[in-house]
Amino acid sequence: MDKEKINRDKILQTIEVLIQRLKCSDITISQIATELGVTHAAIYKHFKNRQEVWEAVSIKWFDETVMAEVTTGSLTDTKIERLHLLLWSFINAKKKAYNQNAEMFMLNTQYVESNPYLLRKVLEPIYRQINQIIDYKNENFEHAELILSAFTVFTLPAFKSTWNKPDFEIRFESMWTLVKPGIQSFLYD
Repeated sequence: MDKEKINRDKILQTIEVLIQRLKCSDITISQIATELGVTHAAIYKHFKNRQEVWEAVSIKWFDETVMAEVTTGSLTDTKIERLHLLLWSFINAKKKAYNQNAEMFMLNTQYVESNPYLLRKVLEPIYRQINQIIDYKNENFEHAELILSAFTVFTLPAFKSTWNKPDFEIRFESMWTLVKPGIQSFLYD
């Protein structure tokens, strides 16, 4: 491969190919370099260390597989309606990612689950959307994190075995009914 054509995206695409081929997420920098026909140093020109590589892989997968499916409704909807739709579409996007390729879902979430700082970084796009809907300007995402954490049984991979049960939507709506008054207490439509 032409070394001049190596960039972050190409490295990340190569890692995805290796994960699918090897059926594991424990890919070494050496394996990536060999697959690309470059040296370790060529990889490290784009990433400062192995951790940064895996963070980029996790974020890319999450953005392309989950966040690309998320919707917030229209601006004519109330804030509470938009938030409801955002949470429901986020939950269904995670469920869809798991159902379409459970193996890739698990391989891509194992690293994130064991790294709380990365988990927060991966979830930042959904936190930003929640903040935007509720018109909360704080970048610490306190409210967004609290709102999303109420729905962990619908989003954390540890609960994946419950995602395809027939009462999935009923359970979501029950949780929504429980938390909605608290959310509404700080929303102004």
